[in-house]
Amino acid sequence: MGKIYCVMGKSASGKDSLYRAILQARPSLRTYVMYTTRPRREHEEDGTAYHFTDPERIGAYAAEGRLIESRTYDTVFGPWTYATVDDGQIDLTCGDYLMPGTLESYLHLKRYFGEEALIPIYIEVEDGERLIRAVRREMEEPQPHYAEVCRRFLADAEDFSEEKLLEAGITRRYINNDFDRCLQEILADIKL
Repeated sequence: MGKIYCVMGKSASGKDSLYRAILQARPSLRTYVMYTTRPRREHEEDGTAYHFTDPERIGAYAAEGRLIESRTYDTVFGPWTYATVDDGQIDLTCGDYLMPGTLESYLHLKRYFGEEALIPIYIEVEDGERLIRAVRREMEEPQPHYAEVCRRFLADAEDFSEEKLLEAGITRRYINNDFDRCLQEILADIKL
């Protein structure tokens, strides 16, 4: 039976870069494309990073019993929902998967697929460094939205609190203050 390696961490912890590097180093890992109601950005293609949809379709998945988990964030642009749907993308009899996620999505996936199927990869970076990274990244946007950076930073403190991490059973942390070393530690723990 396959495993789902769930990469998660606070914003600007480097989880997206590590996710891409893990996939490059372990091409046999399968991926899952999440659903979102947030607007598609100019450089994004539907079905690549996300399946772009609307709240009505997410509701239809829920009514059909196919919604594994969803979470809605009240952003400075309005509510955005992100969802994992049982749409046939995940078949643990066919191999192992790498998925980005949040602590909340990890817990829902663990309930849905079983605790033995989920392996957490929690990325951690000191808060001051994360904030500097987030602001630098936002400065590169055509229209920076610093209020959203602040909202995400504060929400992460609650969403990834020590209490919630312990309740989720997450004890292993990958400290990303040296990208290559962090990547090698993760790769050593991915048993394929």
